[in-house]
Amino acid sequence: MYESTVERTMLFDFYGELLTEKQRQYYDLHYNADLSLAEIAEQEGISRQGVWDIIRRAEAALRHTEACTGLVRRYQEIQHTVAKLESSVNALLPLTEGRARELVGEIAEELRELKG
Repeated sequence: MYESTVERTMLFDFYGELLTEKQRQYYDLHYNADLSLAEIAEQEGISRQGVWDIIRRAEAALRHTEACTGLVRRYQEIQHTVAKLESSVNALLPLTEGRARELVGEIAEELRELKG
């Protein structure tokens, strides 16, 4: 489930501060700065395998934290629900008049703000 770049990024954004400094640094260099294992190993003066082990442990820690908390999954569900509600409200807006139209407009604006 966590193979895509977006999913890895979300896990790192949500839980990256829970990793050790080395795990956070190597994970960030590999996935966000797009450095190869060999480049990180050379830069840090350790073996390529050492870098891979640290990154693998970091990924395991991120996945475990998500399995325990479900925050990323819940965030994605909320974003999906907000998008559906926004679409429904936008479809409703031209069909309303007066005070109802104002309220629907306010709801649409609130949903846009929630989406970010």
